[in-house]
Amino acid sequence: MTGSKSIDIKTLARDLRSGSRAALARAITLVESRRGDHQALARELVQMLLPDTGKAVRVGITGSPGVGKSTTIDVLGTYLIEQGNKVAVLAVDPSSARSGGSILGDKTRMARLSASNDAFIRPSPSSGTLGGVAAKTREAMLLCEAAGFDVVLVETVGIGQSETAVCDMTDFFLALMLPGGGDELQGIKKGLVELADMIAINKADGDNLKRANITAADYRGALHILSPRSEHWHPPVETYSALTGDGIAKLWQKVLDHRKAMNASGDFAARRREQQVKWMWSMLEQRMLARLRSEASVRTKVRKIEAEVAEGHLTPALAAEQILELLQ
Repeated sequence: MTGSKSIDIKTLARDLRSGSRAALARAITLVESRRGDHQALARELVQMLLPDTGKAVRVGITGSPGVGKSTTIDVLGTYLIEQGNKVAVLAVDPSSARSGGSILGDKTRMARLSASNDAFIRPSPSSGTLGGVAAKTREAMLLCEAAGFDVVLVETVGIGQSETAVCDMTDFFLALMLPGGGDELQGIKKGLVELADMIAINKADGDNLKRANITAADYRGALHILSPRSEHWHPPVETYSALTGDGIAKLWQKVLDHRKAMNASGDFAARRREQQVKWMWSMLEQRMLARLRSEASVRTKVRKIEAEVAEGHLTPALAAEQILELLQ
């Protein structure tokens, strides 16, 4: 990204609204920049584009390694484009700074989708902290919507908290699972299943078909025990094959059914409002931490307070209070 003086926000916004993929890529790079002047311009840009956002279907997708997330996104995204949609794929990968990033190969794993002019694939910024990555992904999602993308698929590459982060920024959270015996349900992540708006069993083809159907029945039984996120939607369990494409259309229909049910009950608007407020607090935390790390005078005092806590001269509670006072 060049110096801030050469970035014309109004032109960038105009080009982005017209659907320019190059402008969208530049805008996301601006949002991801850690430079203070770039961050100020990025805030101005997102605010400028806000009236053009909010219309896309936002779908979060998670699943353990080997479940076939990339293949599923490739097949689903291609299907959606065939239906006349424009599809953006974003990733939340807090581990990318440590591991070198697992989505770098996604443009090869999503071969058909990446070749389409109606698709846009973007890896997560390798900033390493979940809050930072999630905040940048939220803004990237808004930029994709302003650029005319009808569907935004947000893939969580990391595990644990990143699933909650993706759930908090999407309308529909899809958990992908593999066929397996009933015993494998013992290892089911209760937290993940409680977040999911749908569970989909991949690889329901060939010799795996029977096992996939048994696994689906087991998950349906498990879901009966748990309370759904909304009284207006009981998460379905479906089977599909990313290899053959069987069941993909049905998966998408469930996403649309969910949106219709949530809209009718008022839950959709309520969830979006709640997400906006959570985003505000997330951004506030990021900004406060950034100030603690970037301002030299504050950083020196924080290090001194840290040392006093480490040596047992100061309680963590009192230290936190002193650090808060530094931000006033």
